[in-house]
Amino acid sequence: MMRAPYRHFLLVLVLCTLAACNDDGASGQASAEISSRNLAPADEQLAAIYNRSCRSCHTVAATGSPLTGDTAAWEARMEKGMSTLVDNVVNGFGGMPPFGLCMDCDAEQFEALIHFMATGG
Repeated sequence: MMRAPYRHFLLVLVLCTLAACNDDGASGQASAEISSRNLAPADEQLAAIYNRSCRSCHTVAATGSPLTGDTAAWEARMEKGMSTLVDNVVNGFGGMPPFGLCMDCDAEQFEALIHFMATGG
C-alpha cells in the first residue's frame, strides 16, 4: 500500500500532466501568428500594399481573418475561385471592409495578394 504523502504527490503529478495536455490551441495560435508575421511578398510594391492594407488583420487570429500562410484556413476559400475572392475583397466580406483597405489596388494586385496570403509565398 502506498503512503499518503506519495499518493498526494502522484495525484498532483497526474493532474499537472493532464493540465499540460489540455492545450486550447492558444500556443498553436500564437505560433501561427508569429509565422504569419514573418512572411512578406517578394515583390516590393506588393509588399508595401500588403503591409499597409492586409497585414494588420491577416497576421492576427483574433480578427477571424485567415492568417497569411495558413494553407488549411485558405483552402475552402480558394475553392470558391479567384473571381469570387476578388469580388469579396472589392465589396467587403464579413469583417473585411470594401477593397480590403486598399482603395487604389486593381484586380491583378488583389489576386496577387490573395495568392500570397493563401500560400505564404
